[in-house]
Amino acid sequence: MGSIHQDPILRQSLRHCAQRVLGGTPKFTTNAEELCASPDVDVVLIANADAYHVEHGILALQNEKYCLIEKPASICLRDIDRLIEAEKTSKRKVFVGTMRRYAAAFVDAVEEVGKMEKITYARVRDVIGPNATAVSQSGTFPQRFDDFSKEDSCGRANKEADIYEQAISKEFGLEATPQSLRMLRVLGGLGTHSLSAMREIIGMPQSVAGAVLTLPGIFSVLFRYDNFPVVYESGLSDIPFFDAHIEVASPQKTVRVIFDNPYIKGLPVTLLIREKVGDGFQERKIRKTYEDPYTLELLDLYDCVVNGKTPKSSAEDAKKDIELFRMILQAGF
Repeated sequence: MGSIHQDPILRQSLRHCAQRVLGGTPKFTTNAEELCASPDVDVVLIANADAYHVEHGILALQNEKYCLIEKPASICLRDIDRLIEAEKTSKRKVFVGTMRRYAAAFVDAVEEVGKMEKITYARVRDVIGPNATAVSQSGTFPQRFDDFSKEDSCGRANKEADIYEQAISKEFGLEATPQSLRMLRVLGGLGTHSLSAMREIIGMPQSVAGAVLTLPGIFSVLFRYDNFPVVYESGLSDIPFFDAHIEVASPQKTVRVIFDNPYIKGLPVTLLIREKVGDGFQERKIRKTYEDPYTLELLDLYDCVVNGKTPKSSAEDAKKDIELFRMILQAGF
């Protein structure tokens, strides 16, 4: 990230992270403007609370810094449009961190599906257990910090309230209830992974034929595509198991990408292909690499920054996720 002058306030998380950097204690700041303006910074990684993603992305672009913004880049059209406009006047780009789309198995699956003459059906499933279980058992001395000031906590809450009111009431035309707020929060967090990948592999749906939005628990959405249906199942479970895949079927071939828990390093993303062979069928299970999607995502980011490659997970691309959020919530509520 480069060097920033030391801030006199040693907050818990900064102290912890500073001690884990090899080669001496790094310099740091709690001021986003200072970080983005520093000539020592080449790329800004924005992985803070969702409410600040657009604000800090614009700040990076204004200072001519390439930025990776963790998903969701935004959950409302007003703010994603602000980010897109800021990018137009900057020499740098926005790279949205939807890391599943950079898994080698997923990239190969996109190619396999592209060869299909006719898609007959697709299923997108993303049901996860408590992430804390995996992190506590497999993480390298995981830490949680609670030294947030009352001012910062209130500021974040106010920003989130404004964003959700903007999205649900003003843009989606719905009532902002605890149920609709929770549903949008889950779609912005967990749902972005699956919906973004779904768009890349089979495109945008024509409409939502129906949605049963039951939270807490598992919810289901039926997308209408041109001549084939797509079932999207997602939600939260108490079972510590990660059940996520995307499957696309044609009359003679089925392509499935199986995602495992990203919080446990080294678990592979697998490509499973079943296809008709004579009067029987062949099943191939492919693990092309053990490089995790986060590593592959950062390698692609490097390619974009250094070689001028245009990111596929751009701000313009992320806007389509918000359009899907709107379609789903309008159908369900």
